[in-house]
Amino acid sequence: MKIDITAISARLKEARETAGYSVKDAAAKMSISEAEYAALETDKDVKLSLLSEAAAIFGADLAAILTGDEPRLKQYEVTKNGGGLPIERRAGFNYRHYAPFFKGRKLEPIYVTAPENKTPDVELQKSTHAGQEWDFIIKGQLKVIIGNNTELLSAGDGIYYDSATPHAMAAVGGDCEFLAVLIN
Repeated sequence: MKIDITAISARLKEARETAGYSVKDAAAKMSISEAEYAALETDKDVKLSLLSEAAAIFGADLAAILTGDEPRLKQYEVTKNGGGLPIERRAGFNYRHYAPFFKGRKLEPIYVTAPENKTPDVELQKSTHAGQEWDFIIKGQLKVIIGNNTELLSAGDGIYYDSATPHAMAAVGGDCEFLAVLIN
């Protein structure tokens, strides 16, 4: 399934308006600036975690925002190797949602391929979002900065953290594959 990025922005705006939020209200609820929120509804290079947070605030489902289809599976959802809903929102990153059509999800399981950071001397931009996150490294190495702490994670390592803590990550020494589980 090919996702239309322009349609995602339109569906997010519709979800915000349906929930009765102005851009200013939505930004305040997410503890980000109005410009940062406005980018969610217009920019192609937006973090999936912020889309997930916005969807939760508006009472919308992330998969519905991404695809236009409402989740309908109630007992289980199987995703085979190489499957999942492809999400293209952040330059160079490959996201695959592993349970997009399970109705009433409590978490967002995302398989991520992060490209090697080609500018290691440039300071990584930290972000925050509501909820918690667990990242499990499958292949490669991931540099993770949480607050003032830096961790280098390799295959088999995991990190669980409060997503409201400023954090950033980058693949080092090659591409990195990891499972990101977002919990709103």
